[in-house]
Amino acid sequence: MKTNNSRFDRLVARYYPAVYSFAARLTDNPRDAVALTRHAFNSARKQLQSLRNQTAIATVLISAVLRAGLVASA
Repeated sequence: MKTNNSRFDRLVARYYPAVYSFAARLTDNPRDAVALTRHAFNSARKQLQSLRNQTAIATVLISAVLRAGLVASA
């Protein structure tokens, strides 16, 4: 289990700035951007075992921000 947590920690460290930046541009609200970013990483955590390459991880993160952002704005 420690391996999964350390892998997830590395994933957050690598992608958090870009995901947050994308969410901030999408929402124009820092508080909403943090919420969308957390949602994206929670979604990625659930799929971590099946994500094998960097493109798949980035796709899951950006897709989660977009989905959550669209739901929040509706």
